[in-house]
Amino acid sequence: MFSKIHKYFRQQETNDKKYISVPESEINDELKVRIIELEKVGDEFSKVLQRKYAKAFESQGKQNLKIWVCRDIDGTEEEDLSSKRCLEKEYRSQIAIDFEGPKCDEDLYADTLELWYYIGGYFKGSGTLYNLSKNDLATDIEETLKVFLK
Repeated sequence: MFSKIHKYFRQQETNDKKYISVPESEINDELKVRIIELEKVGDEFSKVLQRKYAKAFESQGKQNLKIWVCRDIDGTEEEDLSSKRCLEKEYRSQIAIDFEGPKCDEDLYADTLELWYYIGGYFKGSGTLYNLSKNDLATDIEETLKVFLK
């Protein structure tokens, strides 16, 4: 429970720097292209960092490190869900990090880093997008991995 609270406050502290708030009026096909590109970049970084850190995790008894872009709609992961559906309300994409071994909390994955989340309301919605122009996604993923190696 403590780690969930800590994670929430950590996200709130960095939210202004790491994320862009996207009002409903700006959710369009141009944004969709940016989201798809962000997810592609996240996927590439995930593959590279998984290879880079796998042995370090194994040496600490944390087997089968897996880093990937995870997508869901309203919390439900669908096997065929792709970034092409990123403008559907309640769509969320994130970098998921998981491994076998001791973890900090009881969530589904060891940790996640949100890329895009389209929060839908009855009439209006808004989105939160990782700010790739002001942040280094690879560094953010790597910093998360290093926390597990301490």
